[in-house]
Amino acid sequence: MNRSMITATNTMTQLQKQLDLIGHNMANVNTNGYKKRDVQFGELLFQQFNNIKAPEAESEGRLTPAGIRQGVGARLGQTTLNLAPGAIQATNRQLDLALTNIGQFLQVMVEENGIQTPTLTRDGALYLSPINDGTNRVSLVTSEGHPVLDADGEPIEFLDQFKDLIISKEGRLTVNGNNGQAQNFELSVVQVNKPQLLEAKGNNLFGLPDFEALGLDENEVFMELNGDMRAEIGITQGALEQSNVDMAKEMTELMLTQRSYQFNAKSISLADQMMGLVNGIR
Repeated sequence: MNRSMITATNTMTQLQKQLDLIGHNMANVNTNGYKKRDVQFGELLFQQFNNIKAPEAESEGRLTPAGIRQGVGARLGQTTLNLAPGAIQATNRQLDLALTNIGQFLQVMVEENGIQTPTLTRDGALYLSPINDGTNRVSLVTSEGHPVLDADGEPIEFLDQFKDLIISKEGRLTVNGNNGQAQNFELSVVQVNKPQLLEAKGNNLFGLPDFEALGLDENEVFMELNGDMRAEIGITQGALEQSNVDMAKEMTELMLTQRSYQFNAKSISLADQMMGLVNGIR
């Protein structure tokens, strides 16, 4: 196998990963609060061929200082989470909310292998799930059934006999009961400072990294917005944030990637033909 075939093969493998990433973005174009992922390509190892320093070449100015550099393909760089805000669509539904500030997430509780783990999401389509304990209470959950946490890290639960629900800009939930009494809760909203460290958990959820393994302090990655900091929260009730995927841009990237894949596949075919011609020489 010659160098051109190795270069094309390595690049095609990375282009296939980019196609998968583009397909994942396009599949989530209608997912509430979805944040697309961007990727950049980098160069793999290369070999430097320096020109021979012949006296006549130096005198005639034909010597190239950088020589000839021949690479072995491209590699897919680290994918980055694009936190650009999506469009806000009004739904006029009391349990729908849109996070309007960049980098802010709702904190929900997800069970993994029997362990309750705090997890983050931007999906503001919330629902009420009955609690089967004979107390006529309901729990505030996501569309996947994960409990939404309050500022103390506890699931939000209240009686199912209420007139309306009001969610303020600062994330304060007021449940006005039929008896005239009100129950107040504060939604757990966090500000993520290093979004690239979040771990994708699927279903539009993000997990927090292992801070000790990374040698980072928890406050360097995210911060819970409680107390006076709740004024920095931006929530709109009766609306949902749409995906920030630009379908036109993704289609353009898809076509360019497919063309690059075809070009590299053609180079392998041509290299194979040339090797066949050489082998056929008698």
